[in-house]
Amino acid sequence: MEETKRQRFVRLAENRMNNALKQIELLSNLSNRRVYEYTEEDVALMVKTLKKAINNLEYSFNEKKEGKFKIGG
Repeated sequence: MEETKRQRFVRLAENRMNNALKQIELLSNLSNRRVYEYTEEDVALMVKTLKKAINNLEYSFNEKKEGKFKIGG
């Protein structure tokens, strides 16, 4: 039986989310000051970049659902 679009989405989404979460966990490991040296600016840049990536992800899923601009309902 051929994989449906939904099944393919779920399979890929789960795999990619688990990979992304693992990579974020690895970034968290960099917080050990006994092993690494970093500035608050470094951390702020990392967090800002991740937040921007999340915003872009959210936008890519929502952009096609939103209609044209309309005043009054």
